[in-house]
Amino acid sequence: AVATITITPKAGINALRRWLMPLSDTERYTFTVLENPPSKLAVPFGEAFDVTLKLRRDSEKRPSFGTARYGLQPEISTKRRNDLYTFGFPGQQEPAVAVFHIGDARHEVKIEPTLRPVAERVSALVKPPAYLQVPEKISDLTTAALTAVEGSEVTITLTTNRPLAAATYGPSRNLASPGAENPPGEPIAEGSLVFRDRDSSTPPLKVGSTPFEIPFVWKDKLGLQGDSKFNVRIDAFKDGAPAAYLQGLDRQKVMLPEETVEFEALAEDDFGVKASGIEWSGEFTRPTGETPAKGEMKLAEGRPEEKRLGRPVAFSPAAVGITPQKLTMRAFVEDYFPGRGRVYSEPVSIYVLTRDEHAQLLKSQFDRAITELEDVARREMNQLDENQRLQKLDGQKLQEEENLKRLDAQEQAEAENLNRMQELTERMEKLMQDSARNGDIDKETLRKMAESLKSMQELSKKDMPKIRKKLGDSQDSSNTAEKSEKDLAEAVEEQKRAVEKMKEAVENANDANKRFEAGTFVNRLKKAASELDGIKDSLRDAATRLFGLRISELDPADARVLSDASRQQSNTGSDVRWIQEDLVHYFARTKADAFKAIVDEMKESQIDLALEDIRNQFASNHSSFGSDKNEEWAKRLGEWAAKLEEENKKNSMAGGGGGGGERSPEDEDFEFMLRVMKMIQQEQDLRARTRALEQFKRSVEIGGEVRP
Repeated sequence: AVATITITPKAGINALRRWLMPLSDTERYTFTVLENPPSKLAVPFGEAFDVTLKLRRDSEKRPSFGTARYGLQPEISTKRRNDLYTFGFPGQQEPAVAVFHIGDARHEVKIEPTLRPVAERVSALVKPPAYLQVPEKISDLTTAALTAVEGSEVTITLTTNRPLAAATYGPSRNLASPGAENPPGEPIAEGSLVFRDRDSSTPPLKVGSTPFEIPFVWKDKLGLQGDSKFNVRIDAFKDGAPAAYLQGLDRQKVMLPEETVEFEALAEDDFGVKASGIEWSGEFTRPTGETPAKGEMKLAEGRPEEKRLGRPVAFSPAAVGITPQKLTMRAFVEDYFPGRGRVYSEPVSIYVLTRDEHAQLLKSQFDRAITELEDVARREMNQLDENQRLQKLDGQKLQEEENLKRLDAQEQAEAENLNRMQELTERMEKLMQDSARNGDIDKETLRKMAESLKSMQELSKKDMPKIRKKLGDSQDSSNTAEKSEKDLAEAVEEQKRAVEKMKEAVENANDANKRFEAGTFVNRLKKAASELDGIKDSLRDAATRLFGLRISELDPADARVLSDASRQQSNTGSDVRWIQEDLVHYFARTKADAFKAIVDEMKESQIDLALEDIRNQFASNHSSFGSDKNEEWAKRLGEWAAKLEEENKKNSMAGGGGGGGERSPEDEDFEFMLRVMKMIQQEQDLRARTRALEQFKRSVEIGGEVRP
């Protein structure tokens, strides 16, 4: 004992102390001493792990090797490197004690394989920009990805399966593709998460204009690290512009001022619609002294989270004092983005016509309808010819395959002709309604149109469907030869009556068209007179500025007014020449003396040369002289229109049973029907304009403005 204390005093004294005080906590002295070795250690479940032990600086022995055994598993050894012994263990799933031997030092560590800390839930509190007036929203990030509008603030929260000891985020990585429109913003710097039980949250992170990815790293109180590759992607997008649409309204619409057009205005935005409405601006297609219409109407006020607004619109030009002109109408929408202003829909054109212009439009539509009616009649006659050829065959021949195919082709042709007749009848019904609404079309023209329409309705609803059915019956495989012959014969008889009715419809339509054409001469002459007056009015305000100046000395605005007047003068002169030529052709067909008299007067007056001379006066800035002459010719055109109008009235009375004779019951019935139709149309127009005015009232109540 004395020798031991003498040779190794520290070991001897330690042994003596433990011998004298066996119940004390004095540790056994070893020549190899470890620095703060752990007694308990949590390691990743099923993953290989290392345990590192370090020699204390005052250790007397520094062995080159150390060994360790995990439970009853084979022993492993490692070399000393810089006073460190690192033992690599394979993945473990069961807890055990690892025993380490380094020199004369023996140390035990209780190892507990434990699952790494994981994020059970990832959520984000998104605070949109203040201008959107949208409340904060919490979203679960099941795919670790989030989409947020530019300018938002995002707070990301990780909910882990056990409390953490430390967690950091950042720095962010920009994900914008090369050459992107928006340059990357300032990256988010690295920072620490704020802990609350199992929840760990970032401070509010600013979302810029480009997408970015932000990594997260965390460690629990057992010292285990979380997923080292966990990232949250934040895709930034701009607050897109809203969109506005006009639905139920053709790109081009023609109407009279007192009519009402109904459609729907739609507004959409990705966050919220602030307001929606319609806006219109007028444009005269000919020079005039009037001011074009310009106005707007707010339809609705939205809310911050209302992404879609749809409102029905009833628009009547007469309700806001709009005179005949071309209107360009658009829907508008406003969102909450600062300074963006209104976004407009695609424009539509509404042509508000005078009654004269409306009548001319109806005349051109009627011309096309008559052409199609004549084509349908020709097709029906051709089909009748083929059916009569088939009728000459006996029943046995009709049931042969070749002739059955011919019958089937006839049935298909009849079905096609029936569809064309039905479509044409619908158009003719609309044309009849518009003609009655016009008010300037005489009763006899409307009567002939109505008679033609009645024949077309009977053909499309009763006669032609019968023909088609009989043609189909004649092909029935269960037919006897006699039954096939009978069905075909009945089809031919029905078709003969239908062809005669079509001829009658064409004849009535052509009679109506002649009277229509005579009436359009009145309208065309009135229109030409109106255009000449309009040219005079357009130059009235600029007359004092134009007087005595050369063209090169004119103000650009005045030069444009003079150029427009010259162009319109040329167009009106061309129209008058066409009227004169059409009157010649009309007289050649009808031999109406009154029209011949007007033609002679127009030729004798040489109005076409006079109007061209006035155009040359405008080109030389002799506007005062030209305006005076236009006034004279406008009066002359009006006189010719009045003469033709009087002649048309006489013809209407004569054709309708007037002129002193008694009217037939059919005449009285038609006039009664016509009056009822006009009353219904007037009532419908009045009701529609009432809806339009009510809508204007609501627009004012919600802070809008209706400007005529």
